[in-house]
Amino acid sequence: MSETILVALIGLAGSGAGAFGGILVSSKLTQYRLEQLERKVEVHNQVIDRVYKLEERTELQEEKIKVANHRIGDLENINKP
Repeated sequence: MSETILVALIGLAGSGAGAFGGILVSSKLTQYRLEQLERKVEVHNQVIDRVYKLEERTELQEEKIKVANHRIGDLENINKP
């Protein structure tokens, strides 16, 4: 086997190993970034869920306040001659 062919085969093997290594590193980086994004989305979704619950509680409290104010108004009207 001539030196030229041997050098070409070594270069081919090196290029293939480098490309394969680059693909693995890129894949790991992409996987890591996806996991971080999923974590951020999960935190965001938890915040949104808590906000919806707070809004429901606020609406309930506002309704209770309206009812209480209406009852107070009725009581004040009863006591007037």
